Amino acid sequence: MTNQAVQSPQFFLTAPSPCPYLPGQFERKVFTHLVGEKAPELNDLLTQGGFRRSQNIAYRPACESCRACISVRILASEFKPTRSMKRNLARNGDIQSQEFPAEPSSEQYSMFRAYLDARHDEGGMSEMSVLDYAMMVEDTHVPTRIIEYRVANKEAQDNAKGQLVAVALSDLMGDGLSMVYSYFDPDLSDRSLGTFMILDHIRRAKALGLPHVYLGYWVAGSRKMEYKTRFLPQDHLVASGWKRYEEPSKDET
Repeated sequence: MTNQAVQSPQFFLTAPSPCPYLPGQFERKVFTHLVGEKAPELNDLLTQGGFRRSQNIAYRPACESCRACISVRILASEFKPTRSMKRNLARNGDIQSQEFPAEPSSEQYSMFRAYLDARHDEGGMSEMSVLDYAMMVEDTHVPTRIIEYRVANKEAQDNAKGQLVAVALSDLMGDGLSMVYSYFDPDLSDRSLGTFMILDHIRRAKALGLPHVYLGYWVAGSRKMEYKTRFLPQDHLVASGWKRYEEPSKDET
């Protein structure tokens, strides 16, 4: 057996299961393991090819009769916020963000649990324990960071933490940032913190000189996914490769 064969990833195919986005459809995924010193390089390559990371697994849809899942990445260097996005940034101007190594905390899990209970009580993640959460954060062989978003506590001492309101788990890649998972305090829905975290990742990508922010999959007609096409311009991965997508935003007011 050659060294090349040993280092080449092995791919596997899951059994069909109900699609979480399109009623009546079934999904299958092709996946491989991201482990060892080559994991960052492989993660970059696979993400550019439409894969997503979950712990030490890279996967992408491989459905037999459906191609609805489209990989999306924002062109960070060209992005300009809409008026409502500018209002979002102003409304959340009291929030400070700080980046940490990929290590979980009980404070994070408490908010994560509240988020799941409020937003995804019937999803595949609904039964995640504190150990499951720790594995989601820690089980990575690629450059991964936790970004905490807190409301600044102006009355406390300088070293006091403010209220935790949102968290993002993000991968640093050669050509951008990949938002692996993000969640927020469900009692603060009026702040539109999901939008705010994406805007913050665009800012971070620009500061690092990276061209892309990867958002995962978009499914046309899925209400859960509509927000992703608001961040323009962006690329969509189609059969011929990454293609620029610039449909006029519905959120220009």
